[in-house]
Amino acid sequence: MMEYVLLAYRDEKRWQAMSAGERVAFEEACQASEQDLIHSHHLTDVKGLQNNTALTLRIVNGKVSLSDGPVAGGQERLIQLLFIQARDLNAAIQIASKMPQARAGPIEVRPVEE
Repeated sequence: MMEYVLLAYRDEKRWQAMSAGERVAFEEACQASEQDLIHSHHLTDVKGLQNNTALTLRIVNGKVSLSDGPVAGGQERLIQLLFIQARDLNAAIQIASKMPQARAGPIEVRPVEE
């Protein structure tokens, strides 16, 4: 198993456009997703990051879209760091793509230094 950090970002315009009830539902979905990660034993300890390696995942029109490199500045704000354990990069991408956070903004996937 390899360790990865998922940097979850939130699109601030999209967040502001949500009703209070939608925000609560989103936060509850995120908490449930985190509990699933805990129960599936995917969470790991915090480690140093490989600063030169990043992959950004977005859900675009319901499909996973990947790009090399970190998320550039803009209206998206880093909201969460999740440290996971996965067999490889593809498994880490699959985990990230199922998280509710991927619907609120991109998730950057980075391998953790050994």
